Amino acid sequence: MLKKSFFLVSRLLMVFVCKSLFAQNPFITGQYTADPSARVFGDSVYVYPSHDIPVVPGKGRPGWFCMEDYHVFSSGNLREWTDHGVIITQNKVPWVKPDSYNMWAPDCIFRNGKYYFYFPATPADTSGGKGFAIGVAVSDKPTGPFVPEPSPIKNVRGIDPNVFIDKDGQAYLYWSQGHIFGAKLKDNMLELASEPFILRNLPEKGLKEGPYLFEREGSYYLTYPHVENKIERLEYAVGDNPLGPFKKTGVIMDESPTGCWTNHHSIIKFRNQWYLFYHHNDYSPKFDKNRSVRLDSLFFNEDGTIRKVIPTLRGVGLTPALQKIQIDRYSKISDRGISIAFIDTADHFKGWKTRFSSANAWLQYNRVDFGSKAPGSVSVLASSKTSGILEIRLNSSSGPVIAEVKVPVTVSWKVVNAKLSKRYTGQKDLFVVMKGEGDVEVDWLCFEKEGSY
Repeated sequence: MLKKSFFLVSRLLMVFVCKSLFAQNPFITGQYTADPSARVFGDSVYVYPSHDIPVVPGKGRPGWFCMEDYHVFSSGNLREWTDHGVIITQNKVPWVKPDSYNMWAPDCIFRNGKYYFYFPATPADTSGGKGFAIGVAVSDKPTGPFVPEPSPIKNVRGIDPNVFIDKDGQAYLYWSQGHIFGAKLKDNMLELASEPFILRNLPEKGLKEGPYLFEREGSYYLTYPHVENKIERLEYAVGDNPLGPFKKTGVIMDESPTGCWTNHHSIIKFRNQWYLFYHHNDYSPKFDKNRSVRLDSLFFNEDGTIRKVIPTLRGVGLTPALQKIQIDRYSKISDRGISIAFIDTADHFKGWKTRFSSANAWLQYNRVDFGSKAPGSVSVLASSKTSGILEIRLNSSSGPVIAEVKVPVTVSWKVVNAKLSKRYTGQKDLFVVMKGEGDVEVDWLCFEKEGSY
């Protein structure tokens, strides 16, 4: 009981020590999410992912994807994300087969004062053929409420809808079913304006799905996951027209090194920077049907080709020094003496901890904003069976030491404080270095304006 109470008190202290949690990768931390469709509406980014849920008896197919609804998330800075709740659920869509749990990858677009949400599902009426149909729900706001149309889009069978509106105002719908299909949409955004046809000159061997099209400097980029070998990687083709022909051009992101079989993405430009949204199975490393969405910067070469994106844990954006810094979402770590593990193996959504287990082991966390008013102390949520000293350094593992955090032997997690030896402002890269021998685990750290504690 004493250990449990000590743990709870330490956890409650987190609320008072730092303001709030800023997410890195994965950036949605309270549920499984996949297939992120990102859109810029106004001055914010809205992400419409699919929602993986664990299979339980009577709900879903064991060993497979299980999805019953959609949420929408928004952010004005790509760090803090707000969950606006459920916008569509399977058994409240008239045409969807009840309890089918097949609400797969969606998309959303704005036109003529309305938001149109496109989603695939298993239809109750199979007279149109086997497989998925694609429906539309309409809202006055990007966060809903969305009202689903009574029937799916005619002449469309497949998954992974993607919508693109060209500069001339023509809207297009893309989807996949063995091949990648495309067609024009009518102005009402609810019906096809042309017959569907297969987009050619794409890889013929291996599964391809999840089309996402965007335009840049007069070129149209058709991007898609493709199984070139055993699992999906993200590829792209380029053309001069929204419906092609396209030319296979390159790879955006290689296959997952840990074997997550799927990847599904979207690409947007926000405040003069391009970003790639994608997914991995961070919170469910042993089961790749429960996935989590990620975000990294994307860059182009001078010739218009896309530089390959290397997935990171650090993600994007500045992290304010006065917020909790989850150092387990590191930029780099030393070759030895550092390991990452779940805080609670029974509840992965509690996140990860970093273990420092040998002298001079270090961890690098880039882009920390100390602001214009320099903080005076640092707080670390840590635990140790042996005690140990962590040095907080700036810009390199041998850079200036701004604090020494002496972690005592602890029963469980404990907030440990230390004064800064010198105050700094502006943007810095942070290094946490193990001084001497010991074994110390860290959940997070953050800085405080106060010069004492």
